[in-house]
Amino acid sequence: MPVSVIIPVGPGESPDAPLFSRLNLLPDTWQVIIALCPESQALKTTLDLTRDAEFVVAPQGRGQQMNAAVENASGQYLWFLHIDSGLTLSVVHALKQALAHNPDKLLCYRLCFAGDGQGPMMLNALGANLRTRLLGVPFGDQGFCLPAKRFREVGGYPETLPYGEDHVLVWLLRLEGVRGQMLPCDLETSARKYRRAGWLSLTLRYQWYWLRQAAPYAGRLLRQKVKRLIGV
Repeated sequence: MPVSVIIPVGPGESPDAPLFSRLNLLPDTWQVIIALCPESQALKTTLDLTRDAEFVVAPQGRGQQMNAAVENASGQYLWFLHIDSGLTLSVVHALKQALAHNPDKLLCYRLCFAGDGQGPMMLNALGANLRTRLLGVPFGDQGFCLPAKRFREVGGYPETLPYGEDHVLVWLLRLEGVRGQMLPCDLETSARKYRRAGWLSLTLRYQWYWLRQAAPYAGRLLRQKVKRLIGV
């Protein structure tokens, strides 16, 4: 299955992020695109990559950078990885298996946090995984992978939002009938932002953000289902 792996890099990111040293775990036939912004463009000459990669530069913003990378993507599938993602052979194997059996779904991983945070991060991971399993609403740090065709059909990531472009993408896909599936594999991500901002403060803020953002899309999805039930 030809896959384009897309990694957005914002300003202030370290060239020593472990992800860059693990790219050799990816199949040789998979395309790797690193999406920089003007503020992170200097990393292009300092990254010590373990395999070939392509670079694109777009205005700062995760949505804009990832959309720009998709314009250069040749893979049938798009796999979006954050720079904090813990790439392992198990993670790659789980995706390859899922693409062979569920090629039309929005695939994501069970979330787990590294030990660089603050507070009971296991509760955050548990909540994220329950939300994904029960409500079908994962977030971007769970490593989205989906057909490139479906991504382009919904217009890609929203580029004007101050936050939650990954969350809105999930809702846009659901409105088009694309269902999600969580893989039986953990994808570790950094929790350092919880240490900087404070565990309780950031956890409550994120809960408010996603509930407020989800409300209009959940309403549209409910109306869509009701219309199908009554045959309108």
